[in-house]
Amino acid sequence: MVAMAAINSSASLLAQDAAPWKRGGSTPGRSPNAERNHVAGHNQLYNDYFASDPVYNDRLFRRRFRMTRRVLDRLLNGVLEVDDYFRQRPDAAGNPGLSALQKVTAALRIVCYGVAAVATDEYLRIGASTAAEAFRHFIAAVLTKFGAEYLRQPTAADIKRHTDINKLRGFPGMFGSLDCTHWVWKNCPVGWQGMFQDKDGDRSIIMEAVATRNLWIRHSYAGIPGSNNDINVIDRSPFMVNWLQGNAPDHKYQINGHDYKMCYLLCDGIYPAWSVFVKTISSPTDAKQRLYAKMQEAARKDVERCFGVLQARFALLAQPARFWEQGTLEDVWYACVVMHNMIVEDEEGDTEAHADNYLETFEAPSIANAGVTFDTLLMQLADVHDVVAQTALQADLVEHLWERNQALDL
Repeated sequence: MVAMAAINSSASLLAQDAAPWKRGGSTPGRSPNAERNHVAGHNQLYNDYFASDPVYNDRLFRRRFRMTRRVLDRLLNGVLEVDDYFRQRPDAAGNPGLSALQKVTAALRIVCYGVAAVATDEYLRIGASTAAEAFRHFIAAVLTKFGAEYLRQPTAADIKRHTDINKLRGFPGMFGSLDCTHWVWKNCPVGWQGMFQDKDGDRSIIMEAVATRNLWIRHSYAGIPGSNNDINVIDRSPFMVNWLQGNAPDHKYQINGHDYKMCYLLCDGIYPAWSVFVKTISSPTDAKQRLYAKMQEAARKDVERCFGVLQARFALLAQPARFWEQGTLEDVWYACVVMHNMIVEDEEGDTEAHADNYLETFEAPSIANAGVTFDTLLMQLADVHDVVAQTALQADLVEHLWERNQALDL
């Protein structure tokens, strides 16, 4: 009998171990759920920031949420539209559950301040596990609702707008600046750590971006292991693969009396000498080259400044990532880029002008060179890889900037 009882007890324990663990609820041996008073938390948040006469004004709202009320309203309505998780529901006892405001605010506090999920509990009255769950739903919903608009390829209107701005800066034909940054991955799996170890000895993933003068991120690519460098990233980048296949933005312009037909990007010296890259002169030999190097390096800081603003706005990106899955890191990065671009658009004053058509249909980038012959594709690749054309473009820019500077001094 004792042996049979022991066997039955062991079988019962094994069955308990095999049963799927379910988080939450009052179960034997566990503490009951804390009575957080979700309604009081919602009312506190609403009265502080969202009431008709809030405790904190618009300036403090912008400072603490990293965005204006207009942008937050768009985010809130957008995630409610695509994910029912954010809708308020009663619990099994009929008590009101967490509101959409509480869940979205908890997710934003994690992203903007880089705090642990448990840090949102005291003010928002939301448990740590629920805050972490809301964060994941929020990231996915932002990408689902706004990703197609704010992560798209630049249109002809975008290209013309930014090239016109850069022409006034002395760089006709320039679209933006290209660079990479690293995000340290604290919880990188042990088996992957050699592949993800960067030059500083940290485990990290690489994020590539093309930024324009107004800090809009026109291209972003995340997920390359940190052991790579910028050259390896550019070989895999969907944006540059598209350009290499002959789909570089078609924009005709003239510099120093010579005609060009493709936009270019400013970048640092590690990038290859392709016709779509304009690099600095590391050892200028005369006044013209020194002026060019100074102007190029100043303009290229657009992307460096963009990374700084992005990490200051979303502190989660400036801290070692604590997620376990690489896909989660990539989704967080892209969602932050989406929100960053929404904020840039709002602060430019375009939101009211386009409030009714920000989801208007736009011409999607066509599949690269569908139907072209192999010989034509090789010619287009040769145009991008043309070292002679890159050298000529740089020489023309040196002369153009010198003449422009001389004219401004008169």
